[in-house]
Parts: sequence; structure tokens; C-alpha cells
Amino acid sequence: MPWSKNDYPASLKNLDPSVRNKAIEIANALLRENYSDERAIAIATAQAHEYVNGKSESRPHYEVKPREDEWIFRKTGSDHVLFKEDTKSALLEKAKKYVNENEGILNVFHADGSHDKTLYE
Repeated sequence: MPWSKNDYPASLKNLDPSVRNKAIEIANALLRENYSDERAIAIATAQAHEYVNGKSESRPHYEVKPREDEWIFRKTGSDHVLFKEDTKSALLEKAKKYVNENEGILNVFHADGSHDKTLYE
């Protein structure tokens, strides 16, 4: 189903409006090429960030990972913890908003410390 500036997937709601609008445009083109909704959203989000903000190498990188009995959010390579929560899902809500506001890239890890996924590439 095609999306518009007023009707789009919830996963795009925290994006900067210029990135979101470009992602909607790209996602709709991918849907016309018979991509699944989920795949179209993922590709469109990444390409829209790159289109609006430039290549990912110049953008800040952040990470959500486990530490002892809590989850922490920090800039990659830093010891300074920006946020911490008891659960991964609670922390991801805060982290996603922060990363989008700072036009960054978010690396998410599993409880065992292995890499889970990268968001907003």
C-alpha cells in the first residue's frame, strides 16, 4: 500500500521530516517494484538518511548493549553512558529518538553481547 506524508508506517514517525518524506518517496517506488513493506521501509530509511545527511561515515555512531544487569546507550567508543534502563525495549525507545535527533546510526546488541542489527544507516 502506498504511503503519504500523513499516512506512513510507525517506524518512520521519529525521523526528521525531510528524511521521512524522502523515505516515503523511496519506499513507494520500491513497493511498485514488488518489494515487501518491511524490506521497502528498511531500504528507504537507509537511503533517505544517506540522501539527506550524506554518507554514514560522517555521522555519529551509537550503541545499545548489555552491561551486568542493565542495558546502556552510549556513543560508540565512549565510556560515558547517555541512558540506562533495566530492559532493552525501554532503552531502545529513548535511544531511537536520541539517534534520530542527532542524525546518527544505532548498533543494537543481543544480551550475549553479539551484534543484533544496525538502524538508520
